[in-house]
Amino acid sequence: MENPAVPTRERAETIAIAALTFLAKDLDRLGRFVALTGLGPEALKLNATRPEFQAGVLEYLMTDESLLLVFAAESGLEPTAIRAAAQALLEASEARGGHGHGQRAE
Repeated sequence: MENPAVPTRERAETIAIAALTFLAKDLDRLGRFVALTGLGPEALKLNATRPEFQAGVLEYLMTDESLLLVFAAESGLEPTAIRAAAQALLEASEARGGHGHGQRAE
């Protein structure tokens, strides 16, 4: 398991992309995520590299403990490392003047 210390932005992005891939591998998981976010396939692609969206993906996982634990086990991460990655991405978003993870690209 990875150390939950504060990750670099690049490592946090890697974790978030892995989380999005994890969701996309399972149609039920992806369907629930899409239904809750209101984002379609094009919006997912457009937002995938935005740190506020990436943080939102990780926060979504953290709202469902069983989903978080499955992702953590499959990715070899501690849940605390996932939380730290979400925080690092939120800080990166704020540093670049992001509007928060609730915003969607048009």
